[in-house]
Amino acid sequence: MTTFADQNVHTPTTTLLRFATAGSVDDGKSTLVGRLLHDSKSVLADQLESISRTGTPDLALLTDGLRAEREQGITIDVAYRYFATPRRRFILADTPGHVQYTRNMVTGASTAELTVILVDARNGVVEQTRRHAAVAALLRVPHVVLAVNKMDLVDYEEEVFARITKEFTAYARELAISEITAIPISALAGDNVVEPSAHMDWYAGPTVLEHLETVPTGPDPDNDVARLPVQYVIRPQTDAQPDYRAYAGKIASGVLRVGDPVTVLPAGRTSTVASIDMLGTPVDRAWAPQSVAVSLADDVDVARGDVIAPSSEVPSLVQEFEATVCHVADRPLRAGDRVLIRHTTRTVRAVVREIRSRLTLHDLAQHRVEGELVANDIGTLTVRTAEPLPLDGYADCPETGSFLLIDPADGNTLAAGIAGGIGD
Repeated sequence: MTTFADQNVHTPTTTLLRFATAGSVDDGKSTLVGRLLHDSKSVLADQLESISRTGTPDLALLTDGLRAEREQGITIDVAYRYFATPRRRFILADTPGHVQYTRNMVTGASTAELTVILVDARNGVVEQTRRHAAVAALLRVPHVVLAVNKMDLVDYEEEVFARITKEFTAYARELAISEITAIPISALAGDNVVEPSAHMDWYAGPTVLEHLETVPTGPDPDNDVARLPVQYVIRPQTDAQPDYRAYAGKIASGVLRVGDPVTVLPAGRTSTVASIDMLGTPVDRAWAPQSVAVSLADDVDVARGDVIAPSSEVPSLVQEFEATVCHVADRPLRAGDRVLIRHTTRTVRAVVREIRSRLTLHDLAQHRVEGELVANDIGTLTVRTAEPLPLDGYADCPETGSFLLIDPADGNTLAAGIAGGIGD
């Protein structure tokens, strides 16, 4: 059988890595990103000129694009940047460090395959470091880089780096983060960011860019369960195709093939994949995250929000479930609140039955709470939906194992949630 790997889709010149930076305020995230862009020759001349105030470029300004960010010297919004080297393409998300904007880190890390968590070598692991590690664990980010920054301010001492690495690694292991790469750097001076440092001959590992260029990317879709959330029903009703009906969407996971027996959820109707079109061209198979139009052999009722899955591996249909959420709204989330749940392309009414616990960062314990979560809390709750949802475990399929809680009054997002918890 031809596998995804046999397609030779991922080659050294075409692989894409999505990664996010995180860390406490003033740990140097924006400067690190600026250094990556500058030293990898990904900055245009006019951009470089615009951030050069006194002849020396302020690299942090390459990502701190909001006026408030430049005035305060902090990152507020998530800044996305694209750059490339001969070995790989990158989409990076520079996320805020202030506790007030932890919700933005959830946004930036939600699609990341790697998170760079910065620590100021003078301050070590702080509460916000723990919070960002917990968010990375919650979102199942497969690769975590601990960048111990500002080593130039501690005389490049190996002992400082070793102590911080030991403390962070022990904490991350409790969160079930399995892959941690620690790199000592100075983003301002450029040590071990793109070029190896001449001041730390005791370190023999990769630079940040070397690690980003070589870390494995993306799972093999052949090993994942197939899921296609339907976004749009295509019925052109032309003379050439009077009976054509197809179901368009982005494959969230796995591989779909012509001839596969499938089940449409939540209704549970079964059929067979009759054809797959991609960019107007018929194909025999397609895989995540490709966007396709799939037609079925039988005339079954399929609508936006339905999920097409292999009949042998259907997700569970649930109306009441426990989940872990990161609360992102300013107003508290309380037991009894009526909300909307956005799950893939489907939105249904729901009620928060119970706020069960809140995660405390110093001991990673879940503590009972008095019925509410406030901004930036990570907690567990029970939700009851008005209609059944085809919900996977987040560890099995992030796209169909995650959801948003939305305020029905104004449409604002209240919380980002996953089925399961940290370490599940």
